[in-house]
Amino acid sequence: MKKIRKIGQCLFTIYFDIGVLALAFLAVLVCFAVIMRYFFSISWKELSEFNVTLFAFTTFWGMGINVIKGEHVMIDILYNVLKPGVKRVLNVINLIIMFVVDMVFVVQGFKYVGMAGKQISMGMEIPMKYMYGIMPVSGVICAVCIIVKLIEVFLPDETDDK
Repeated sequence: MKKIRKIGQCLFTIYFDIGVLALAFLAVLVCFAVIMRYFFSISWKELSEFNVTLFAFTTFWGMGINVIKGEHVMIDILYNVLKPGVKRVLNVINLIIMFVVDMVFVVQGFKYVGMAGKQISMGMEIPMKYMYGIMPVSGVICAVCIIVKLIEVFLPDETDDK
């Protein structure tokens, strides 16, 4: 069990680091675009569109990270006073609801990419499927993260592995 947890942690670290690198790259590009526009009156439509796409990427990419880290939106004022057994049941129900909503997002995302993905973007002049494709891909990754959290609910704690 420890080996599986270690592999999972390694995969999560890679997943998390991709998000961090994308966010850092976005920050650098936005600063560069602002400096070029305001100090030199130079702007590129390609860079502007890429920044918007990168912003969308970081947003959708973060869905699974929030699930794994337990940082998704939750009103927990009542949840915090419940007994552990009730919390476990509510956690499972919450994860199942999240999974269903995520699957709707994935299905609709694939439909949208199929419908609008053939258009060519105005700035980078590439098919929009590359830009819109992050939605269903991130949704699938998020679904895997939700399944991992569901499995964790039923696994013994790490202290029980000894």
